[in-house]
Amino acid sequence: MNVRIGHGFDVHAFGEGDHVMLGGLRVPHTRGVLAHSDGDVVLHALCDAILGALALGDIGRHFPPSDPQWKDADSRAFLRHCDALIRERGWQVGNADITVICEQPKVGPHAQAMREAIATDLGIALDAVSIKATTTETLGFTGRGEGIAAQVVCLLVCSG
Repeated sequence: MNVRIGHGFDVHAFGEGDHVMLGGLRVPHTRGVLAHSDGDVVLHALCDAILGALALGDIGRHFPPSDPQWKDADSRAFLRHCDALIRERGWQVGNADITVICEQPKVGPHAQAMREAIATDLGIALDAVSIKATTTETLGFTGRGEGIAAQVVCLLVCSG
C-alpha cells in the first residue's frame, strides 16, 4: 500500500477575546488568541501535517500571514484547500490523530463536534479523525495559561 505520513504543530498565544477557534468550532473561553487568521491551532497543525505528507511546504507558504487577504480568515477554508491538494494528487486522508495541548479551555466537551467538522471538510469517515487533549501539568507556556498548541499526525493513502 502506498502511504505517506505528515506531522504538524501549531501554537498561538492567548490575547483578548471571549473564544478560541478549535477544529473549526467557536469554543467559549476567557481569552482569544493572537493570530493573523482565526488562529485555529487544530486546523493549522492539521494543514501542516497534510502539506508535509504531500511535500508541499507549510501553511505559511500557502497562506502567508503577510498577505492581508488572510486576515481573520476561517481556517476551514485552509483545510478545504489542503483537501483539494490531496485529491488532485491522487491521495486521501487515511486518518488524522490530533492532540490539543492546553490547561484551558477544556477540549473534551467539544471533541465530537470538532471530529465531525473535520471529517466533513475532508470527506472522510468520522472514525478516521481522533481528537485528544492533554495538559502540561502547569509547566511551560501552556501550563501557565499563556497559550494553546496542537500536534497532528496524518496518514495519506493512495486513492488509486
